[in-house]
Amino acid sequence: MRNKIAIALAAAAFAGCTGQVPDAKTEGDKLMQVSRDWAQAAAARDVEKTLSYWADDATVISAGDMPPIKGKQAIRQMVEGSFKSPGFAISWTPQSAEISKAADMGYLIEDTKISFNDSSGKTITRNYKGVTIWKRQPDGSWKDVVDMLSPLPEQK
Repeated sequence: MRNKIAIALAAAAFAGCTGQVPDAKTEGDKLMQVSRDWAQAAAARDVEKTLSYWADDATVISAGDMPPIKGKQAIRQMVEGSFKSPGFAISWTPQSAEISKAADMGYLIEDTKISFNDSSGKTITRNYKGVTIWKRQPDGSWKDVVDMLSPLPEQK
């Protein structure tokens, strides 16, 4: 009788788990699409939509000697300032995704292009390799928690 109760309790506990871990390939494909959608929002200069992809405590690490930008408010200032800059444009394409076994974290490798006007008004375009680290939210959506760019050598 005790064994039956123990087995019943174990079965109930097992059944109460959240279920299966999402498939890493499916989550990777989903995350790549999220990145594409985010790139469209940024290209359209939609501040609110662009910001919605970052977690509240996200960190952006830019190329160069700028300190990391931490938190949604500081990121908002960066995004608004960038969108107001003459000649500013940003685009990126995810190249690959890796998802943790638990499917709760992942990262993307992305090709990024940023254009801006220099002091003379000439448009400068730079290419970067980007890494974004993502955390899956309780509702199944993904939020970027770390965003980092590394400049590629300039083409001559």
